[in-house]
Amino acid sequence: MRQRSNVILEYGIYMLAYLVSYILSLAECEIASGATLIFAAIYLYRKWYKETGNIVDLRGVFTLAWVGGQGVACLQLSRLQTSWHYLTWLCFFVVYMGFGVGYEWGLRDGRVDRRVEKVEEATKRIFQCVNVLGLVSLTCFVIEVVLRGYIPLFSQAAHSAFLFPVSGLHYLTLGGALIPALSVLYIQSKKNEVKREMGIIILWNVVSVLVLVMCIARSQILLAVGIALTVYIATNKRINGRIVVLLLLVLIPLYVLLTIAKDHNVAYLNSVFEMKNRDMPIFITQPYMYVANNFENFNVLVENIGRHTFGLKMLFPFFALTGLKYVIPKIVDIPLYLTKPELTTLTMFYDAYYDFGVVGVCALAILVGVIAKIIVRKVRDTNNPIIFLFYGQFAVYLGLSFFTTWLSSPVVWMWFILSAIVFWYVGKGMEKDDV
Repeated sequence: MRQRSNVILEYGIYMLAYLVSYILSLAECEIASGATLIFAAIYLYRKWYKETGNIVDLRGVFTLAWVGGQGVACLQLSRLQTSWHYLTWLCFFVVYMGFGVGYEWGLRDGRVDRRVEKVEEATKRIFQCVNVLGLVSLTCFVIEVVLRGYIPLFSQAAHSAFLFPVSGLHYLTLGGALIPALSVLYIQSKKNEVKREMGIIILWNVVSVLVLVMCIARSQILLAVGIALTVYIATNKRINGRIVVLLLLVLIPLYVLLTIAKDHNVAYLNSVFEMKNRDMPIFITQPYMYVANNFENFNVLVENIGRHTFGLKMLFPFFALTGLKYVIPKIVDIPLYLTKPELTTLTMFYDAYYDFGVVGVCALAILVGVIAKIIVRKVRDTNNPIIFLFYGQFAVYLGLSFFTTWLSSPVVWMWFILSAIVFWYVGKGMEKDDV
């Protein structure tokens, strides 16, 4: 059990750093304000990494993303950025403290026992799930193409209006993004044994990526790679910081290719970002704004919201998956508050504030912390390897908590539903072996 004094020290350091950052921001010392939170995030991540021995520790990942991301935003390198409203500062503080309350409450041990038990029956079932998921994704994609009459990648119509002819069908198409992570679990469970099934596994991975490319699902491609990478790290005892850096470098060419595919040139991006230093290279300004502007959009929401929507915003996945958004269009016709129309990425807690204000932000943060705690416990207590599929997804969502409202996304809901089905199927009968 973690000592209470350690918990108090860790969150005491955060509270002190946050107060200093806020005061420096009021004094218009933006660089110092941002640096304070960035250094605090790095310090806390390093501390928790040493404590758990897990590079992708959920609490550490969230700290780097949320506290470090806010520190990046506080640097205010763009003319689009302004001094934040005091409620914005309060919400960002409540998010991290709420997550801590949810995560620490009743948590006995944060150490992740990184292993995938070599259970032959579970391995066979993972292979079956890869086949079924790949077949479902490919079939749904073919149906979509037939109903649309075009393949999105090769049609200009897809860039202006991406239409989903059958409600919920498109989210099953994107479900193939889970195949790389499932493949990692399959390979890890097989260890060094080479089986003929590997050819089929590779084939479905190629198909799943091609389907995502054909759908121009840029975010889902990055998430698929990120989740698979996180699952690999979480299940491999030999992973260290250097290897992680090398693996992350693989994402850079993919990021560049996806940026090019979006038809955005450097001049266009610079005009959108409005950086104070016009000579700053695009490979710095683009990642910077992809982090910083999300916090700015949250501040714009706080300063301009007329009334809260009391659940309608966060229930969008339900309206999308059931098709209600087509039956009652006004139910999802909720305007976004943005710094610029082109910069539409948000934070994980944007919708929570839109619905219920500070109370909603606090409640969601605690809920996210509790879920993270449950997943960590399950990783330790169960032999079902699919728990790592949940762990990988949640780690990625926490790592991108500054970027968009993942938990209000129909795709994420569908992935969790599919993961739950796979978890149940692979784990059938395993509980008896654990007793």
